[in-house]
Amino acid sequence: MGKKPAITVIDYHMGNILSIVNKIHRTGYEAIVTNRIDLIKTAEKLILPGVGHFQRAIENLKQLKLLDVLNEAVLVRKIPILGICLGMQLMAEHSEEGDVDGLKWFDAEVVKFRVSDQLKYKIPHIGWNNAIIEKESPLFKGISHEAMYYFVHSYHIKCNKKEDILTTTEYDYLFTSSIQKNNILGTQFHPEKSHDAGEILLKNFAKL
Repeated sequence: MGKKPAITVIDYHMGNILSIVNKIHRTGYEAIVTNRIDLIKTAEKLILPGVGHFQRAIENLKQLKLLDVLNEAVLVRKIPILGICLGMQLMAEHSEEGDVDGLKWFDAEVVKFRVSDQLKYKIPHIGWNNAIIEKESPLFKGISHEAMYYFVHSYHIKCNKKEDILTTTEYDYLFTSSIQKNNILGTQFHPEKSHDAGEILLKNFAKL
């Protein structure tokens, strides 16, 4: 048996990285936490985490000079990457949060929840919800369709191409809760906080 490839978690000062690392270790894989360009250049799998403000996240990536190396790894070398929560939103063209452009890997925008009843549907959307499978993906292999995932967010991604949508979730209305285009994947929910389903999902990602 060959050595399992480590998963490189990008540290740009915006993520709850420890819980992700702990969950990766539970899957039997190693995790490298870094913002070093040389290590990202040689990574075999990438996770882009994120909690917080979209504009600040983009500024941090720019200050750490990570935009070019990420584009090269993802768009040229075609390294599998998983964006989590804000990390997924950063893959869009643009966000209402800060009115700034994202990485532009998906034809999509990030918009604030506009719910019909703010007492019934509190923003941010916090808690457990399901994910309706919209297309087959190895990311959800072996996970029950009834599985619940943990969400914390006030904004969500709005995909312009239906084929990029992996799952949808209902919170007053249907929104996109995970995406995939070739080697680029993202979940709005937190797999590292989603118990067994999240652990299986991270293991599936590690096997891509």
